[in-house]
Amino acid sequence: MSSNTNLDIWFAGAFAAFSVDLLVYPLDTLKTRLQSQDYEKLYKNANGTTKRSLFRGLYQGVGSIILITIPSSGAFFTTYEALKYSLDDAVPPNSTLYLPKPAIHALASGGAELVSCAILTPAEVLKQNAQMLSSGKKGSTSLQVLKTFQKQPAKLWRGYTALAARNLPFTGLQFPAFESLKNYFMARRKSKKGAPVDGIMERAGITAMSAGIAGSGAAWITTPIDVVKTRIMLAASGDDPPAKQEAKGKQSSFLMHGIQSSRKSGFTVAKEILKTDGVRGLFRGALLRGCWTALGSGLYLGCYEGGRFYLESAREKKKEGDHLMQRDWSKVKVGIGPSRSQDSVKKSAWQED
Repeated sequence: MSSNTNLDIWFAGAFAAFSVDLLVYPLDTLKTRLQSQDYEKLYKNANGTTKRSLFRGLYQGVGSIILITIPSSGAFFTTYEALKYSLDDAVPPNSTLYLPKPAIHALASGGAELVSCAILTPAEVLKQNAQMLSSGKKGSTSLQVLKTFQKQPAKLWRGYTALAARNLPFTGLQFPAFESLKNYFMARRKSKKGAPVDGIMERAGITAMSAGIAGSGAAWITTPIDVVKTRIMLAASGDDPPAKQEAKGKQSSFLMHGIQSSRKSGFTVAKEILKTDGVRGLFRGALLRGCWTALGSGLYLGCYEGGRFYLESAREKKKEGDHLMQRDWSKVKVGIGPSRSQDSVKKSAWQED
C-alpha cells in the first residue's frame, strides 16, 4: 500500500478532474447534442447537412461541472483506494475464500462510483441541459437552467439511477482492465530496463496509456446506457405537464419540453429510441464517446497517478529528512560509560528494604 494519505488522494483526484474537464469538455458537449432527442430538429438542416450551431458554445455549463467534479472525483478515489486495500486485506492469499484481483477492482470501483454519482448527478443534469441551450443567449447558461429547477430542486437528482446504471458497468469494465494493463506495462518496463518505474512522468504515461485503452473499450460497450441516461437527464428540466395541457398541444421552450414525461424509466426510453431510430440510435455518438473517453480517461488517470506519486515521493523524502527525529531514543545510552560517582553511591535505607 502506498504512503499516501486520504488528503493526498483527494487532492490528486481533484487536480485530475479539473485538468481533464477543461480539455475534453467540448467533446462531451458534442456527444450530448448528438444523443439528444432533438438532435435532428436543432442541428440538422432540411437537406440533411449539419448546422453550425452544433459546434457553438461548446463550453456551456462547464462552471457547474468543474465545481462538482472536484469533490466527486476526490470522493471517488479516496473510496476506491480504501475499498481496494480493505478487500485485499480481508481476503488473504492463502484463504479458502478466493477473490480474484479483477473482482476486487470491480467491487471497489463500483462502490466508489455510487458515492461519486450522488455528488455528481445535479451537476450532470445542469451541464447537459446547459449544453443544449442556444449559444446566443446572454448570461450564465448554468444559472438559466438552474432557474427551471427552483420549484422542484429534487428533480436535480432524478438522473441518479440512470447515471449510476451507466457508470457502474463502465467502471466495472474499465478498472479491472486498467489495473491489469498497468501492471502488465509496468512489469514489461521493469524487465526491459532492469529497474522499476520511479519517474513521475513515465509512471503517468504508462497509466494514461492503460487507462485510454481500457476506457475506450468500456465506453463503446456502454454507449446505449449513456444514450438513455442523456435523454433522461435532458428531460429532467421539463415540468410534468397535466393531461389537459397535453391535449391542447401547447408548445413550450426546449428546457420545459423533455420526453413528454420526465419520469419515464430507462427501459421505456430505450424502447422509444429503438422504435424511432433502431439499434443505430442506441449507439449514436459511440465513436465520439470512445475517442473522447480514451483521451479523457488517459489524461484523468494519468494526472491522478502522477499527482498521487508526486505527493507520495514528497512524503517519503520528508520522512527521510526527519529520520533522526523518528529514532527510538529509549535505547540510546547517554555518556561514554558509568561515572565514578555511580560506582561509589550506596543504596539508601529505604532502597535496601
